[in-house]
Amino acid sequence: MEAVSTLDIKKAKVDHDIHPLIQKRWSPRSFADKDISSAQMEELFEAARWSASANNEQPWEYVYALRGTAGFDQLWECLLPGNQPWAKDAAALVVAIKRNTFAATGKPNPWGLHDVGLANAQLLLQAAHRDIYGHMMAGFSAAKASEALSLSEDQTPVCMIALGYLGEAEALQEPYLGRELAERNRKPVTEFTRKI
Repeated sequence: MEAVSTLDIKKAKVDHDIHPLIQKRWSPRSFADKDISSAQMEELFEAARWSASANNEQPWEYVYALRGTAGFDQLWECLLPGNQPWAKDAAALVVAIKRNTFAATGKPNPWGLHDVGLANAQLLLQAAHRDIYGHMMAGFSAAKASEALSLSEDQTPVCMIALGYLGEAEALQEPYLGRELAERNRKPVTEFTRKI
């Protein structure tokens, strides 16, 4: 019997027609031993750059490091133990950061978190376009990241992202292997929408 690839398992089984990149995007834990260049990272950040934001504030900042560097090890140390075993094989680690105030006025930006999330989504879709996959993680120490990156009080780490090319699921140990091979599912549209 022919092995089923994780790409086949993870492709979204949709009820409505959506863009193939959205259908393709998912969050793997197994990454191949293939590097991402700084130029490729800049392309992903260019996609984030053109995201919408309140008052065109663009309240996102990114700090990244490539595998095999001291910076990568520094960011890896910020991850919680549940993410460290598999994230060590990512080609890059990224910290997405929110600026908490509007640059023009210094007043709090209550929409900043939404805007960073939208920028992250565009980054991940551009990555998927290039067959690069990203896994966003809440499982990290914001305090460690803030200290390691010397962030100010106006900067809040929102999430970390592991980026890389897909590896073989079988390279993972449990419980990660089972998660890698499990089909994706989502609530149906009717569960989270209502027409009035």
